[in-house]
Amino acid sequence: MLKRLSDLVIASMGLLLLWPLFLFIALAIRLNSPGPALYKQERVSRDGKIFKMYKFRTMPVDTEKETGPVWATSDDQRSTPLGSFLRRSSLDELPQLLNVLEGSMSFIGPRPERPYFVNQFQQQILHYDDRHQVKAGMTGLAQIKGLRGDTSIEKRVEHDLFYIENWSLALDFKIVFCSFWVILQDFIEKKAY
Repeated sequence: MLKRLSDLVIASMGLLLLWPLFLFIALAIRLNSPGPALYKQERVSRDGKIFKMYKFRTMPVDTEKETGPVWATSDDQRSTPLGSFLRRSSLDELPQLLNVLEGSMSFIGPRPERPYFVNQFQQQILHYDDRHQVKAGMTGLAQIKGLRGDTSIEKRVEHDLFYIENWSLALDFKIVFCSFWVILQDFIEKKAY
């Protein structure tokens, strides 16, 4: 109950304060490449439930139509120039505040993956499914430990499970503040993609 209340406060404040930035990014995407500014993708969250996660579109429309799901890497050439900037700065993730507001995601929790990759990880990684005991999050302990993008899924799972087992409001606040610092550092060092 307390976590949901904090999610509602953070998402509401974020949307209220950032709506001009949302409009600016949406307009820039529309001017940069044809297609919608927002992108919805199926992801897996609590209890294995599939939901539609919102993001700002960073690639041309139908990029994976012929290839199927492809894991993003640091040398991924599929992003538009604006999309690369949005990914590096994590601004592409801002629409997930809508997911938090509607209750399909939490602000803090294990990052959700696509069903295609979840099926693979369930078979390859011990206790992978345990991370679905809680709602997926916009950011989490694994992310502030540098495990974003093409990094060890096993290490992410370790951090996700530690978070689940040791959850507290204080830990959530620590992750929130550290997330902003990590995003800024990654952007400056061009680590995120």
